[in-house]
Amino acid sequence: MDEKYLKKRLTEVKEKVSKTPKTAPAHRKLLKQGYSFSELPSSEQLIIWDYIWKNSSDSWASVHAFLYLESKMKDKEFLLDSWKTIKHWQKTVDNWGSCDGLSKIYTKILELIPEEVLKQLEKWNKSNNLWDRRQSIVSLLYFSRTKKVILPFDTIIKLTNRLLDDKEYYVQKAVGWSLKELYNVYPKETLQYLEDNIKKISSIAFSPATEKLEKKNKEKLKKIRK
Repeated sequence: MDEKYLKKRLTEVKEKVSKTPKTAPAHRKLLKQGYSFSELPSSEQLIIWDYIWKNSSDSWASVHAFLYLESKMKDKEFLLDSWKTIKHWQKTVDNWGSCDGLSKIYTKILELIPEEVLKQLEKWNKSNNLWDRRQSIVSLLYFSRTKKVILPFDTIIKLTNRLLDDKEYYVQKAVGWSLKELYNVYPKETLQYLEDNIKKISSIAFSPATEKLEKKNKEKLKKIRK
């Protein structure tokens, strides 16, 4: 696909997006109505959406790129083929909404090719970019109830532990989220980790990290923190 064609598709999406109410339901409906390229093979549509994600100044046009990925989440072949392309979408993330939207997709691909995705998460975990660091742990579990394959406790806690003293608010929120979801799948191990490290856990991360704990365990951790 040449640049001229891709620019036309970007213009097409932006024009339709501009006429649509700025709500998620309205834009999901718009995506279902389709575009001039919606009947193309998935691999070709991905090229277009990749271009739109990277080149659109309209955040709602970028949302449509994400919504397209979301619509393909049950297509394992598509997810596998898309990874080399969409892992680069993280480079333009500058807010928690886009970051966590991609987490929803990345965590599904993590189930399919854990070693390959984990290598990328390791890189993001050590990045200077706060959204990369957030991505590196939110993608590990996202909402754990949606996961069919769970990484070992030690693998998840290693990446989370590295960010325990991170100075960024949104990274600390991700630390709390990760520990909360980790408790859902590894309650015994996570509780022990919390007891051993509770004085190191920030006040930002503490609330979400202990959200699912029994009241007696939460009170115990509060006493240890004092």
